[in-house]
Amino acid sequence: MNTLKKSIIVKVPLEQVYQYIDNPATILEYWPSMIDIRDIQPLPNGGHKFHWTYKMAGMHMEGTSEDIEYIPRQKVVSKGTGGIDSLITITLEPADSGTRVEWMFEYTIPLPAIGRLAEAVIVKLNEQELNLILINIKTRLEAG
Repeated sequence: MNTLKKSIIVKVPLEQVYQYIDNPATILEYWPSMIDIRDIQPLPNGGHKFHWTYKMAGMHMEGTSEDIEYIPRQKVVSKGTGGIDSLITITLEPADSGTRVEWMFEYTIPLPAIGRLAEAVIVKLNEQELNLILINIKTRLEAG
């Protein structure tokens, strides 16, 4: 299991960040390697379940994400299964100049598909991708 954790301050109110991140359809706006989000379903806990297509190392992977923990305006934990097994934890908290967004991505690289030699490269690419996700969220929201 690989773990990446990053945070960023977005200079907009927490409610605005929450509304943006809480909508699975916006994932395609800020996650560069996410190709498709479909079949979005609301869950009784307030979260969502959806199917996705993701591109890793030139391969398309299919899977499902489901919000297994959902605290509005504070925390979402989404479990991904399929091509990549993952756990994504997004936490929001007020910051002096806006909202602190923290993103923790725990995932298992599908080694039979990727190969052990490529694992270190994939981990580095995923770290760069997480940086881009946070920068994209910040840029889109601060641009208004």
